[in-house]
Formats: sequence, C-alpha cells, structure tokens
Amino acid sequence: MSNTKQTSLVNSSTFQYEDSIDFAIAMDVEDPLRQYRNQFFIPAAGDRKECIYLAGNSLGLQPRKARTYIEQELDDWANLGVEGHFDAKHPWLPYHENLTDMSARIVGAKPSEVVVMNTLTVNLHLMMVSFYRPTKERYKIVTESGAFPSDQYAVASQAKFHGYKPEDAVVELTPRDGESTLRTEDILSLIDKDGDKIALIVLGDVNYLTGQAFEVEKIAHAARLKGCNIGLNLAHGAGNLLLKLHDWDVDFAVWCTYKYLNAGPGGLAGCFVHERHATSFDLPRFAGWWGHNKKNRFKMGPDFDPIPGAEGWQLSNPPIFQLAALRASLEIFDAATMPAIRQKSEKITGYLEYLLHQLPPGFCSIITPQNPDERGSQLSIRLTKDPHEMLTALKKEGAICDFRNPDIIRATPIPLYVKYQDVFDFAKILARFAS
Repeated sequence: MSNTKQTSLVNSSTFQYEDSIDFAIAMDVEDPLRQYRNQFFIPAAGDRKECIYLAGNSLGLQPRKARTYIEQELDDWANLGVEGHFDAKHPWLPYHENLTDMSARIVGAKPSEVVVMNTLTVNLHLMMVSFYRPTKERYKIVTESGAFPSDQYAVASQAKFHGYKPEDAVVELTPRDGESTLRTEDILSLIDKDGDKIALIVLGDVNYLTGQAFEVEKIAHAARLKGCNIGLNLAHGAGNLLLKLHDWDVDFAVWCTYKYLNAGPGGLAGCFVHERHATSFDLPRFAGWWGHNKKNRFKMGPDFDPIPGAEGWQLSNPPIFQLAALRASLEIFDAATMPAIRQKSEKITGYLEYLLHQLPPGFCSIITPQNPDERGSQLSIRLTKDPHEMLTALKKEGAICDFRNPDIIRATPIPLYVKYQDVFDFAKILARFAS
C-alpha cells in the first residue's frame, strides 16, 4: 500500500486522507470522542489484547457501567423484593421512563412519541396492527426486496392475516439490473404510479445487507401525498444516523438496541408513534395493561383506557435488567451527542473506504453507496477470496467482522469505540491477504 493522499467528501467539505500509520495515530489524538472508547469493554482476538471490532452493526460492545447498573437492580431485588417497584434506587414501576428522553434524542422525536418495549419484530407487528388497514382498493405493502428476513416474514404474515396472498399484496423494491442499491427516483416513481393501491410502506431506513441509507424525508413526503402510511425499521439507523422521525412525519418506527445502541444480546427494542396519532384511540391495536392509563392502571378495571402517545401501545411491564443495560449505553450517547457521533462516523467510514481503495485492483469492491449521505458506518464488501475463509483469517489476526449471504463481509467502524488506527490495521491485514 503506497503512502498516497486522496480528497474525499465528508460533511459537504473536502477532507484529505493519508495511507500512513502516522496519519491514523494523529486522527486518534485529535478525535473529540476518543475518551468514550474507555467506557466499553474491548474483546481480545488473535494476538491482540484489544481486537479490531468492526461488528458493532451486528452486536455492540458492552458498556462498562452495564454490570454496575444491573447489579444495582439485583441488589434492590434481593433487599427489597416487591417493594423495589417503588423503593428501589431507581424505582421499577416508572423505570422505562428514565430512557424516554434519551431515546427520543437518538431518533429525533418528542418524548411522548417514543417508548422502549418488547423486541423489534414484536413492535413491528404491533405497529402493523394499527397502521396496515387494507381495503379492497388499497391493500399493498411496499418494502425493499433485500429487507432483513424478519421484516419480510412479518409483512407477508400480516398480508395473509388479512386474507391476501403475499405474492399479490407485498410489493418489493428491486435495484436496477447490474446495481446493488435502490434509487430514490425509482421508489418515488412507484409511489406516484401505484400509491392509490398502497396501504403501507415499510423500509429498513438503512438496509442491513448493502448499508444503503434511504432518503426517508423525500419518500415519506411522497407517501403522505398519496395517502399511504409509512413505517421504518431503524435496526441499522438508531445510534448510527442523524434521524428526524418527527419532522419526517413518518407514522411509526421500530428499532432494536443491541447493535449500534449496545444494550446486549436480545436487548429491548424501541418504538416511535408520531404525535398526530397520540390520541387516535379508534385505531385498532393489541392492548395490554402496561399501556393503560397510569392514573388508574392498578384499579384493574375491565375496560382498556390507553395512555396518549407511544406508551399506549405497551403490553407488559418491561424487564428491568435489560432496561438497566440500555440505560448504561444511552447515557454515553447523550454525553457524546448524535451530531458528534455522526461527524466522526463520516470521517472514519470515509477513511476505511479510502484505505480499501488502496488495495490491489480487483481484490475487493464496496457495494455501499459512496455518498456519505446515503450510508452510515457500515461498508459492505465483496472480496475475490472466499468470505468464510477471510473471516477466519481476519479473526486470527485480531479483526472481527461478520458475513451475510451470499458473499458480503460487513465492516463497521463504530465511532464510539473504534479507532482510526484500528481501521488502518484492518486494511493492512487485508493488504497482506491480497498480495
């Protein structure tokens, strides 16, 4: 790899990268987020005491405070029993409310529009109960052809639940021949052409496989003009991109918290419902007691009285230990701020992209869009060598990525805990394999 320079587009300004260890070290020294790496446990791999962890888009690392926060709840459970609901250091009854404001800042929403509850696909189904209301004329569900399988299963099962054949009701957005990602103009064209038949649009915000970030504001506006409901799966967007759910005027959004948001394996999910639906109590919904009016919830009355806002879609009281783990991570995000995280994301992802371009021609190709506005931290890479063998070889060298069918290695420099030197070292490892 030669010590070359390249100008790249970052934050609508030019930024010059260098292929040198000195440049990477200097960038780490100047990194305004550098102190946050020490707030996470970095696993060992190969001969490295701290691995090159580029799999945070699959499972985020553990915040150091997570254990302390969980142990606090264990101690309160041991010492207080049921009284912990009211007398714990952080009382369990309203515990989820400790995360509401921080979650709202992550996704660009008002606190009343956000709640932490359930898991992602459960929340997606709950939202479709309310916002997929097919009629004889308007019953189509639009999603991307390469959506995460769970999303595909969910929308197909909702169509079947309402008596439609998925092959007729579900419309999949497909890239043009020879292309890996979708074009916004093609999505808008479909909405304009068939919008009168579309009941619901469900997009992944950031596609899990390609890393493409969709132009949600434009798509949501087009959906509104045609009377289509629109929802987002933010599994790869929350904690990764600057989101403006309220301003974008989407109907709903759901997200998991164990990827970019570091809540731990199987962590609780989040849910957004736009405030214009806050008191739409006539919307069909599956009800549970935790969504009932807090003032008379414990009167145990027979009739459901939903809480206004997103909380009204809750079913059950949430698991406190998982909330505690998520609180440990969200506090870091709140201190670092999403604008600063996104600024580093663009720079460090651009650096990874630049270094990959320095590899021998033909060794790898990047299917993620080059425009920083159309991606987050993830780069999806195709290599000429067998990807399974490459993953094993990379792990032996201390670099952790992940694989997705059919032939994609995903590498994600998470801004809070990945260093520029990690990215440089990763590229040097690939260079050895390429030679």
